[in-house]
Amino acid sequence: MIKIYGDLQSGNCYKVKLLLNLLAIDHHWIKVDILAKETQQAEFLALNPNGKIPLLVLENHEVLSESNAILNYLAQNTAYLPDDTFKRAKVLQWQFFEQYSHEPYIAVARFINKYLGLPTDRLTEYQQKQIGGHKALAVMEQQLQHTPYLIGDEYTIADISLYAYTHVANEGGFSLTDYPAIQTWLSRISSHPAHIAIPNTN
Repeated sequence: MIKIYGDLQSGNCYKVKLLLNLLAIDHHWIKVDILAKETQQAEFLALNPNGKIPLLVLENHEVLSESNAILNYLAQNTAYLPDDTFKRAKVLQWQFFEQYSHEPYIAVARFINKYLGLPTDRLTEYQQKQIGGHKALAVMEQQLQHTPYLIGDEYTIADISLYAYTHVANEGGFSLTDYPAIQTWLSRISSHPAHIAIPNTN
C-alpha cells in the first residue's frame, strides 16, 4: 500500500487526499506536524531532504514530493488528467499558476492569520498578500465565467490544485463575494459524490 506523509490542514496535502478519495485509492496516511518541526527530523529528511510535505512513498519504496507532481502521477490514465496533449498542458498551466500566483498569497495569508494569529510584526506582509491573492482570484473568475471547470467541461487535477486553498481563502482574509463564478465552481467541486472536506479544527 502506498504511504502519504502529510497534514490535512495544509492545502497542498489536502489536494492529494482529495484525489486519492476521488479515485478510491487505498493508502496509508501518516500525519506529520509541521509546527512541531517533524519534517526536519532525520527520519523524514532521509525521505525528503527538502523537508516538506506532502510526500508519496510507493510500494517499491520510490519517493515523490511536491503536491502537483504527486497529483500528476496519481491521475495518470484517469479522467482527472486528459489524454489530449494541449489539455494536459493547460492542466500544467493552471498548476504552475497555483504555485506561483495563487498559493504564495492566499495560502501564506491563511497561515499568518489562522496559525500565527496575525501577529503585529507580520501585519504588513499579510496586507500585501491581499493584493496578489485578489489578482489570482480575478484570473480564476474570468475563466470560470466561461467554463464550468478550469480547462473546460472536465473536472481535472487543475481544479483540485486550485480548489484546495481557494475554498478556505476566507481564512486568509479573502472574501469571495465579488467572485460569483468561483463560488459556483466551489459548489460544483464539493457536490461530487466522492468529495471529502478539509477537516475543521475551529
